[in-house]
Amino acid sequence: MYNNYIFDLYGTLADIRTNEEKPYLWRKMSEFYTSLGAFYTPLQLRQTFRRLERECICRMQRDAEESGQRDMLVEPDLTDVFWKLFLEKGVNCERQTAQLTANFFRTLSRQLLVVYDGVKDTLKELHHRGKHLYLLSNAQSDFTRPELEIMGLTEFFDGILISSEEGCKKPCPAFFRRLIERYDLDPARCLMTGNEENSDIAGACYVGMDSLYLHTSTSSKPQGKYKSTYCVMDGDWKKVAEILLGGNMRNS
Repeated sequence: MYNNYIFDLYGTLADIRTNEEKPYLWRKMSEFYTSLGAFYTPLQLRQTFRRLERECICRMQRDAEESGQRDMLVEPDLTDVFWKLFLEKGVNCERQTAQLTANFFRTLSRQLLVVYDGVKDTLKELHHRGKHLYLLSNAQSDFTRPELEIMGLTEFFDGILISSEEGCKKPCPAFFRRLIERYDLDPARCLMTGNEENSDIAGACYVGMDSLYLHTSTSSKPQGKYKSTYCVMDGDWKKVAEILLGGNMRNS
């Protein structure tokens, strides 16, 4: 019997569409930085942002390898990149300002954010049945925590792990193990639900956890390399709810 239900967020519980390449975004961000004393043209800002992001990833990957964690898939905190963009221009910046900058960036890039029909009712019923719910998301904390509040999802989870806060991401086993160890979970009593085979399902397989693959409009094409315990290929959350709440589950 499953006692713990672990969910991916984007593409699994909610549909999100963003566009970080549109000229309008970088124009407005350059205006924002310039208004605070850090002058950038839109092109300069975009190029510097990407450079600092790459440097951060390379540094984290090098540190992981030097500490013997060669299989670690690192995840930078992009708020540090927004902070360093100020420093590049000699402008002192507090953490709160960098967080607001990150949130502004996300707001400008976001085109759609909506919870799938049936998600909240299903999560509520799982809680009513005494189950524990956790979120395991490859995401940026200063993007995602505000969006969880916007969508009204925060209250449903007993624990939330976001990759930028942990420094690693799915399918890295270390990310799953942190959840397991932090909340003293038995993988045999956990079910991972996600919409990416090479992230959610692969990671669950690595730590001996059952999984439910949900194919949605933002999912990558499944390759069949990792087999989930359950599968919903048409994105229908009614079918997901039937599996999560039904009495015909393999371990029930």
